[in-house]
Amino acid sequence: MLTKRWVRPCTGLTVCFVLIFSLSGCDYWPPALQAQIEQLRAEIQTLAAEKSELQSQVDELTKAKRDLQTQVDELNRLNREKTTLITGLQRQVAAFQAKSSKTQKGVSKPAQKSTTRSPGKKSSTTKR
Repeated sequence: MLTKRWVRPCTGLTVCFVLIFSLSGCDYWPPALQAQIEQLRAEIQTLAAEKSELQSQVDELTKAKRDLQTQVDELNRLNREKTTLITGLQRQVAAFQAKSSKTQKGVSKPAQKSTTRSPGKKSSTTKR
C-alpha cells in the first residue's frame, strides 16, 4: 500500500516538471543556426530597402504616366479643335472657289451669249 500511496503524487509531480520544462523552451541556439538567422535577417533588410526603392520608382512612374496622359488628352482635344478649324477653312475655300468660278463664268458667258444668240431665239424660249 505504501507504494500505491506514493506513486500518484510522484506521477503528478513528474508530469508537472515535464510541463514546466517543455513550456520554458531552450535558450541555446547552435552557432550555425545563429549565423543562418543573422544572414536571413540581413537579406530581409536588404530586400526591404530594395522594395522601398522599387515602390518609390513605381510611384514616380505612376505620376509621370498620369502627367503624360493629361498631356495626351490635351493634345487630342487640341487636335480635334484644329481638325474642325481646318475642315471649316477648307469648306470656306471651296465655297470661295466655287463663287469665284461662277463669277468668272458669269462675266465671260453673257458676252458670249449675247453675240451668239439672236433676239428671235430669246423670245421663243420665253414663250414656253
